[in-house]
Amino acid sequence: MSALRAFAAFAEQGSVQAAGAGLNVSHAAISQQIRNLEAHLGVQLLDRAGRSAVLTVEGRRLADALLDGFTTIAERVEELTMQEGVRPLHVATTPQFASNWLVHRLPAFRAKHPEIDIMIDPNPALTDPRPGGIDLCIRYGDGNWPGLEAQELVHTPIAVVAAPELIGDRKVESALDLADLPWLQELGTSEASLWLEENGVAEGATKGGMIHLPGNLLQHAARNAQGVAVSTRIWVEDDLAAGRLVQLFEGAFEKGYHVVSNPAALRPAAKAFRAWVLRQARSER
Repeated sequence: MSALRAFAAFAEQGSVQAAGAGLNVSHAAISQQIRNLEAHLGVQLLDRAGRSAVLTVEGRRLADALLDGFTTIAERVEELTMQEGVRPLHVATTPQFASNWLVHRLPAFRAKHPEIDIMIDPNPALTDPRPGGIDLCIRYGDGNWPGLEAQELVHTPIAVVAAPELIGDRKVESALDLADLPWLQELGTSEASLWLEENGVAEGATKGGMIHLPGNLLQHAARNAQGVAVSTRIWVEDDLAAGRLVQLFEGAFEKGYHVVSNPAALRPAAKAFRAWVLRQARSER
């Protein structure tokens, strides 16, 4: 490829000296690249009989094709760069993180970067950031997602909670003591089902059934005694302190919310948002 580029530069500039200056290499390097290309193709591309080398017929045919090709490549790169520059920053996150943490902090980011259009995608599905698609994800877990970079924003364990009037005076020592109650589960997730299964209650064994609802309604339903909920503790701390909910069980402390990116490609807008959200989270710890 470098030999083709050197030959195209010669054809465009008309001399090895000008080609070398254009590519920021010596004219000897241009000459050597062209000789290597001739040897590889088995075709003479330059007529060196006169004082200055000129293109042969075969050389002119190859030069025309290369110059057209490099021009087309440059045009397409410019088009793609412009498209990426105007494409909104796409951030995927969970509905609860979006509504409870991110949305009311976004004005600070907008004030700092008014030139960046942003699209928040509150989706509980596990999606990966990829070039040309989702720029960043904010997801809950231990930070170990192979092939991706993850930096912790908020450290918080899982909590199983319910309204005091739903629990009453029952003694709760295991998940089986809650199997007769209704359970709340965020649409698109399986957190409650997995927690029950991991704690000895088989899928479908809850007599009260499972209520599936959007994440931003989960806490509201739990406060109103509609079921037992599995939530990250950070979202229910105020309710626990006020007595609107009681904590029945708590998970391990090794998990939290992370900003997740693809190390292969990160646009300037995504770098700016990642730096901002990390500073925001660290300033509140």
